[in-house]
Amino acid sequence: MNKKMRIRMVQRFLIAGMLLALPLAAQKVSVQTTIDSTQIWIGQQTRIRFEITQQPGQWVQAPVFSETLVKGIELVEPVQLDTTLSADGHQVINQSYLVTSFTDSLYLIPAYPFVQSGTTDTVWSNPVSLKVIQPFEIDTAANAITDIKDVMEPPFSWKQWLKAVLPWLLMVVFGAAAVYLLSKLLKKKPAVPQVVAESTVPAYEIALSKLAALNEERLWQQNRQKEYYTHLTDIVREYIELTFLIPAPELTSDEMLGHLVALRKENKEAYTRLQQLLQLADLVKFAKWYATPAENESSMSNAIEFVNLTKTEEKKEDDVS
Repeated sequence: MNKKMRIRMVQRFLIAGMLLALPLAAQKVSVQTTIDSTQIWIGQQTRIRFEITQQPGQWVQAPVFSETLVKGIELVEPVQLDTTLSADGHQVINQSYLVTSFTDSLYLIPAYPFVQSGTTDTVWSNPVSLKVIQPFEIDTAANAITDIKDVMEPPFSWKQWLKAVLPWLLMVVFGAAAVYLLSKLLKKKPAVPQVVAESTVPAYEIALSKLAALNEERLWQQNRQKEYYTHLTDIVREYIELTFLIPAPELTSDEMLGHLVALRKENKEAYTRLQQLLQLADLVKFAKWYATPAENESSMSNAIEFVNLTKTEEKKEDDVS
């Protein structure tokens, strides 16, 4: 083998190695933390952003914040998600938090872990700092002590008295008239007692039945992921409202998790399954995330296990002796 042929073989090996390395480099995830203003007054607001750059189809487990980012820095509103595509084809997810603080101090927002799903690879965000300043300086020496003035009694005014009392008098008159008319109507037409039938089916049975029906519809298999996750979270929110007596359908995911802080201590597995379900559902519904078949099946499993782990079985009247 001559020298020219050996050089060509080395070049081919180098090119093949570079082509093999390209997919590995393309899978790398990066996270960049930025802050709109590094210095604010007490009570002012600023935005902190986590920018995740990844390949389309990847899923990164991001930290979840409920009420505070760190001690002393409070969240004003839930996380805002925005997804764009860069010129080189990467998917850029922007997680934005509106924050404030009411204590003058220098806060360090540490690096947070972002874990790539299905692997043990962890990417850490860069730390940033926020300075909170008290804008007013209180000069106690400038405050002079003055004499206490006598209490002044304003002159009595019939006009002002009538303005203050007349609305209440009219309310009493109209209220008495309404009671009188209502009593007359009730005497003429006796009220028929209405029996309100209370549901005897436990909340967990209703939820499990609806989850089974949703699974039979096979929505995500028809590329209707957003509809699938909307119905899935609606069923779970309705179950939480009936079981934990909180207005879950009206709350955001972070607000609902904040109401269930006690559950995190009592039943950590149930809380974790709910957290994973809500986080993936928000990404699909609001960040145009495309979940994998394994993630879709895992979400249904998390919903069913959450119901089973938190269900309360009520005793029937026939069983009570």
